[in-house]
Amino acid sequence: MAGDTYCEACGHALGAPTCSSCGAAAVDAEGYCERCGLRQPTGRDHAEIVLPGGAAAVTDKGLRRSRNEDAVSLLETGGTVVTVVCDGVGSSPRADEASAVAVETAGAALARGLPQEEAFELAGRAVAKLATSLDDAPACTYVSAAVARDGRVTLGWAGDTRAYLLPGGSLLTEDDVVETGEITAWLGADAGDVDLHLRAFTPERPGMLLVCSDGLWRYLDGYAFPATGTPIEMAREMLRHALDSGGQDNVTIVLIPLGESHG
Repeated sequence: MAGDTYCEACGHALGAPTCSSCGAAAVDAEGYCERCGLRQPTGRDHAEIVLPGGAAAVTDKGLRRSRNEDAVSLLETGGTVVTVVCDGVGSSPRADEASAVAVETAGAALARGLPQEEAFELAGRAVAKLATSLDDAPACTYVSAAVARDGRVTLGWAGDTRAYLLPGGSLLTEDDVVETGEITAWLGADAGDVDLHLRAFTPERPGMLLVCSDGLWRYLDGYAFPATGTPIEMAREMLRHALDSGGQDNVTIVLIPLGESHG
């Protein structure tokens, strides 16, 4: 019988996933090995995206976290490059699900040409639907960018995920945090009324837009950004810097060429 296909020695189903560390067929539905406790690697542990025009993204779980609760979307449509980066709030349940559904929803909305406010609202609704109650409400921070063919950049953000203008490393966003470091704005069923911060500008000279989670920007004080290389090469170098500096959090990095270098 189908329900009887289990091992009489260990009790686990025949054909069950095996642990990448100890080899036991004891991986539960949440991806943890019931024998050694290791969370199994997923496709989100490390991922890269490179668009034909050169824009690139890298996301990595870092060195101290068991899973990657960051998520990133990077798309190009009609000559406009759009990206969304969300960082799951670690104190909330299933934070990785919140960030994943937020970037998927907002990224698709921006790619359809919807304004920043509407994309943010749709993402907020999608994250809120994940909650079973206010005590079980997945949450994430949010930052999005759209770079048009004419070079105009529009940004939208809530939380402590950031955007910078390179070269020079000028910070383009402000964090929604209090002095204790507590985040005061996020997406989720328990978020309350959250105002989306907006900024639009056209760069005066060619450069690069950096969008990243705190897994990178916490290590940027005094950091000399890469001056040469393709966007993906530069993103990988920034990731190495974050890991070499401790890698205490998930790291997500997006680089989009601006001005004459765009496309």
